[in-house]
Amino acid sequence: MRILVLTWEFPPRIVGGIARHVGELYPELVKLGHEVFLITTEFGQAPKYEEVEGVKVHRVAVAPGNDFFHWVVNMNQSMGQHGGKVILEEGGFDLIHAHDWLVGDCAIALKHNFKIPLVATIHATEHGRHNGIHSEIQNYIQGKEELLAFNAWRIIVCSDYMRREVEYALHSPGDKIDVVYNGIRAEKKQHHQNFHSQDFRRCFAEDREKIVYYVGRMTYEKGVSVLLNAAPQVLWEMGGNVKFIFIGGGNTDNLKQLAWDLGIWHNCYFTGFISDEYLDKFQTVADCAVFPSLYEPFGIVALESFASRVPVVVSDTGGFPEVVRHSKTGIITYTNNPDSLAWGILEVLKNPGYTQWLIDNAYEDLARRFNWTKLAHQTEQVYQRVIEERQKVEWV
Repeated sequence: MRILVLTWEFPPRIVGGIARHVGELYPELVKLGHEVFLITTEFGQAPKYEEVEGVKVHRVAVAPGNDFFHWVVNMNQSMGQHGGKVILEEGGFDLIHAHDWLVGDCAIALKHNFKIPLVATIHATEHGRHNGIHSEIQNYIQGKEELLAFNAWRIIVCSDYMRREVEYALHSPGDKIDVVYNGIRAEKKQHHQNFHSQDFRRCFAEDREKIVYYVGRMTYEKGVSVLLNAAPQVLWEMGGNVKFIFIGGGNTDNLKQLAWDLGIWHNCYFTGFISDEYLDKFQTVADCAVFPSLYEPFGIVALESFASRVPVVVSDTGGFPEVVRHSKTGIITYTNNPDSLAWGILEVLKNPGYTQWLIDNAYEDLARRFNWTKLAHQTEQVYQRVIEERQKVEWV
């Protein structure tokens, strides 16, 4: 089959989990014999056209807008025009696959203009991110999400939690939604052998200190402030011998102020954004990964830690309890509860034998439940169902 994929982020543009998802799913579908054309936005020095592991990647220019939403409108116009050109020149597409509301307008337009069925992956919802809709902007985004969900022949989500959320927040019938987990290529996390790990570790912490880290966006829903509030208890139990590393871009002024107010500033290090290669090295010297999210549709960061053989402590929100099996592949703590989070971190830091058992189980779980080859087969089944149903109806 021939698939036209629309996504606003694709490597080297990596904003969140979508880039990693599309960057790893579609090469697997190519291996299954399908032809994939992917349209995304220009980024840096990335070529306007290239083949990435068999995926035909088109990057389009987007006119700058007055704000983010104006830019999204311009992006949809550019991607829609180029998508129409690709469809006319290549011909014979079986379906369109759109990733999240940002590309919804062009996906819907291409669907109706060319009578090609649309599949949508909803990676998160505005309702979930903010625990409700509280502003005009949030209402606007939810409207776009609902429109994409309504126009999709089928909807794919990354967890059973997200299936329930899309049913509730976007008013989508449950029998229209398929759950396909995110995955990871564990082999991409093969650690560097040719570097002096002890010297590298000293860039972040003293030899006596354990390294506890968070990696991700510095936004409210990621719960970074919960980790900061848990830190004093961890430090007290560990005699002050812990360094908390916060990795990721975004405005951290309030978080840094909180660290200062809590009296733990000298035990914290905010790195800002770091490259994947640098992160891979860092994870070889870390002792515990913590993801205290208030909202998390899936939690691909947990899989990355599994692959890096770093023990994980997560909150019990969203998809995390589906990804992490409590006391078997990681530690699950109560959401927005610093005391519970501190307990989970201390379970890891104080029990090395138990921690190694968690690490080993988690790594084995990657092949069992989060292997992209298996997940690509599941996605293929969704596609085949859509194509078979399309053949049985007259599109007027």
